[in-house]
Amino acid sequence: MQLRPRLTNEEIKARLVLVVGVGLTIVFVLSIGFMLYGLQFVTQPRTMSEADGEAYSVLSPLLMSLSGGLLALLSANGLRDKPKDPPTPPTSGPTP
Repeated sequence: MQLRPRLTNEEIKARLVLVVGVGLTIVFVLSIGFMLYGLQFVTQPRTMSEADGEAYSVLSPLLMSLSGGLLALLSANGLRDKPKDPPTPPTSGPTP
């Protein structure tokens, strides 16, 4: 049985960012979907109950922070990765 080669730090970080990004996206989409479902298809009385009002007032900042975290995670992913060894300039051969 042959073992797979070990992952580098960059590959581990890329997989971790992918998993976190997918998780945040799923939570974000499901929260929006449940909120829209509750607004459109659930029969509500003329006045909104206090519990529903509190739920929506908590849900709004939660979704804003989730979307901000997701955007920050995905946009800042490549900013910190810099090559460790700068490329050496090519030499043009021996000089007389």
